[in-house]
Amino acid sequence: MTTITRSKLNNLLTQVPGGTPVTSDDLALEGISADLAVHYVRAGWLKRLARGVYARPDAPLQRDPCLWLLQRQIPGLHVGGKTALDWHGVRHYVSQDPKLHLYGLKSAKLPEWFTASFPAEYHRKQLFNSDATGMKHARPFEGRAHGPNVSAPERAFLELLSEVGVRQPLSEARELAESTYSLRASVLGELLQECTSVKTVRLCLQLGRDLSLPWGKKLDPARLPAGGARRWVSQTNEGLLVLKK
Repeated sequence: MTTITRSKLNNLLTQVPGGTPVTSDDLALEGISADLAVHYVRAGWLKRLARGVYARPDAPLQRDPCLWLLQRQIPGLHVGGKTALDWHGVRHYVSQDPKLHLYGLKSAKLPEWFTASFPAEYHRKQLFNSDATGMKHARPFEGRAHGPNVSAPERAFLELLSEVGVRQPLSEARELAESTYSLRASVLGELLQECTSVKTVRLCLQLGRDLSLPWGKKLDPARLPAGGARRWVSQTNEGLLVLKK
C-alpha cells in the first residue's frame, strides 16, 4: 500500500515544482483522494497549508505560483497599483513598503498561508466598465506561463490614483507620476474612457498637465468622463483635494 500511494505522490511531485501550492482538486486529478492526502500529510510527504491546500514540505513557498493559485479562486485577481508600477520599473525611490497590492472583482480575504510569506493588501475594485467581462491590460507578467496577472503600467497608474485620498498619499502619487513619461497615451486614453471614477480621470489629467508629461499632451479631456464643469472636492488626510476638469 505504501509503495502504491507513494508512487502516486511521486508522479504528482514530478509535475509540481517546489514552492508551488496545490489544491484538493489538483490532487484529485492525479488520483489522490482527500483521505490519501491526509495520509501523505501524516507521513510528512505533503504539508497542509489550509483546508484543501497543500505544498511540498521541502521548499519555501514561491510568490508567483501562489498568486496564480489565488487567481483561480478570486475573480479578476491581479497585481496592480503601486506594486505593478514597481515591477515595471516605475518608481521614485527604493520602496519601503514590502506589501503586494492586489486587486479583484469580489470581496475576499487573502489566506493566512499566503500573507504569512508574502505581506499583501487586497482591494475589491471595478475601476473600468469593461472589468465585468474581462480585465483589460492585465496579463501574465512578462508573458510567463502560469505567471500572475499584472496590470500594464497605464492601468497600474490609474489604480494608484484611484487610491489617493483613501490609502494613497497624493504626495507619493505625484512623485511616482514624475516617472511615468513613457506611458502609452493610446492605452491610457482607452482606459480613461472606461474609468468609473471621476476623481481618477481628473487627477490623471491634472498631473499630466502640471508635470508636462508627454502622454498628458495627447489626451483630450473633452472625450473623457471627467464629470461636469464644477470642481471635484474631497477631504483627505493631507487636506482638501481639489481637482479641476
